[in-house]
Amino acid sequence: MHAAQSRRSGGTVLGFPLEGFGLFSSLLLTVAAGIFTFCATTTIAIFALLFWNLGGHHSVDFADSYRYVGFPAALIVFIVALPVFGTLWIRAKTRR
Repeated sequence: MHAAQSRRSGGTVLGFPLEGFGLFSSLLLTVAAGIFTFCATTTIAIFALLFWNLGGHHSVDFADSYRYVGFPAALIVFIVALPVFGTLWIRAKTRR
């Protein structure tokens, strides 16, 4: 019981442990976070443009949601997540 409690000492976010990642899982989590952000922000931007186009009789191209919202948001998440998960991986390697 004590070993299980000391293993969880790294903390969690929404039940997700923040320690013990390997290199592959760190890279996979970085890519997954970026893809999720791209999909979520693009979906929100598409619906916002849909309402904008319908409500104001505008003709804004829906491809703008990919170019100006989804892609930059995914890049920001990649830039932030890669050092975060890389640091967690290096901490796990140095503690062993």
